[in-house]
Amino acid sequence: MSFSRVCALTQLTPGRAVAALVHGAQVAVVRVAADEVYAVGHHDPFSGANVMARGIVGSTTVDGEPVPTITSPMFKQAFDLRTGVCLSDPTVSLGSWPVRVVDGQVEIGPAHEVPRTTDEEAS
Repeated sequence: MSFSRVCALTQLTPGRAVAALVHGAQVAVVRVAADEVYAVGHHDPFSGANVMARGIVGSTTVDGEPVPTITSPMFKQAFDLRTGVCLSDPTVSLGSWPVRVVDGQVEIGPAHEVPRTTDEEAS
């Protein structure tokens, strides 16, 4: 699978996420203040709802390293935007997709980190 054009970079507001359908998956696309763009799963594995594009975008420090995050609007778990992994439960992940900006257009490739759910959601 190749990269899919999603939108123009100028259509993304820094610090906010938007939902997109990419290769059949719902993805939360996030532009951070430094014009870096990330794509993680839109599905919150803790609540079971597709809400991550409504999450709170921010950052935290883990082991002395700044980590861009998105926090679920439901139960407030924070996820690393670079990997989609939950910071409080590393066995759970939103999944993540590679992002590139070409000629001012945001393009998203096939998932390189598959979403991992909670035990409750998997049953």
